[in-house]
This record gives sequence, C-alpha cells and structure tokens, in this order.
Amino acid sequence: MSAATLLLSGGLDSTTLLAHAIREGFDVHAMTFRYGQRHAGEIAAARRVAAQYGVRDHVIVDIDLRTFGGSALTSDAPVPKDRPVAVGAPAEIPVTYVPARNTIFLSIALAWAEVLGARDIFIGVNALDYSGYPDCRPEYIAAFERMANLATRAGVEGTAPVRIRTPLIEMTKAQIIRLGLSLGVDYSITQSCYDPAPDGAAAGIECPGRTTKSRRASRSKTPTAGPRWS
Repeated sequence: MSAATLLLSGGLDSTTLLAHAIREGFDVHAMTFRYGQRHAGEIAAARRVAAQYGVRDHVIVDIDLRTFGGSALTSDAPVPKDRPVAVGAPAEIPVTYVPARNTIFLSIALAWAEVLGARDIFIGVNALDYSGYPDCRPEYIAAFERMANLATRAGVEGTAPVRIRTPLIEMTKAQIIRLGLSLGVDYSITQSCYDPAPDGAAAGIECPGRTTKSRRASRSKTPTAGPRWS
C-alpha cells in the first residue's frame, strides 16, 4: 500500500477525495490547516471525517495567514453571499481568494510527503467550479508538480517523482457528489460553508463557498443525509 498525503478541509470535495484515495488503495496521511479562517467548523469537520475513515495520521497545521490578511476569509472584510457564477473564466478574482493559499498548503504537504517517503499528494481542486481562484487551475497544478520535482531529494535523484493528484479537477459538483455517494460518503459530517451561522450551520442558500452549480447539485443529487447546508 503506497503512502500519500492528502489535504483535508472537511468539506464536500476533500471528503470525496479522501474516500476516492482510500478506494484506490492509498495509505492516506491527512493534513488540515488552521490558517486563521473565520470559523472552527472546518477543523471539527475534518476531524470527524478523518476519524470516520480511520486515517492513520491526521495532522492539524497552524499557520496564521491573518498576519497579512488580503482575503475576506482572513480579515474582518464581509464575505459576499450568493455571488453569481460567471460563464467561463470569472471577470475578477473574488474577495474570498486567500493569497497563495494552495501554494502554501501544497508546499507543507510536499515537505511531509518527503519525510514519509510518499510520492503522491492529493488535493481537491476543481477547474470547472473554481470560483476564479488562480491556484485551482490545471496549469497551476502542473507547474507546482514540476517545481516539486526540482525542489526535493527524491525528485532530483529520480527515486520517487512527486505526483500531484487532482481526480476531481475536471468534474462538476454534481459528478463529485455522485462519486462520493457511490463511495458511501456521509456528507452530513462535512462543512462546506465559508461563513456559517454562530451555531455552525451553513448560511442557507446564500452560503459562500457554494456556487450555483453546487447549490443545484445539493438539491437534486444529494439524499437526506447531505452536506451541512441548510
């Protein structure tokens, strides 16, 4: 069984990703970041998911991106609700974009993978429903993988080239949910809202972090036990 590191946020995509990686036979080591995001719900959800799947190692990494802000998720700026989804590439980067977040996360996951002797790093980015985040695009992932193989001992020596695995990258939200359901994912334990209510519940149909496509998918494709969206 090959070791792999996996970025686990506790949301719909990363939970589906975890179920997929386990089904593929990987010995998953999960990494979650407490980076100064608005709520602790993501961390609690990630812990629930990791426990349910019996993940061997689940580490919570503290890195305070509020130090320099730059995002509605790491500052006091309001999080927009019910932002429409653009056709094709969005006209502008949304305020919920956290500067270089995936680069930071992948870099730390890469370091852990090197320690573990793992060559595979899983991340649940999506290019069809990516909300305008530049670090969710296929060209970004390809560039990071090239960099990883230039920057690590295993990559330079050619003993275990690093692979950034993104099995959800070309899937719609409906397809991701269907995949998760086929893998037996219990979406009721996940958290997919950037700005939930004080009790941890999602902010209704206007929940940020949900695009129009994911709202439709949650209504039409998900059974009673669904993501923590009201």
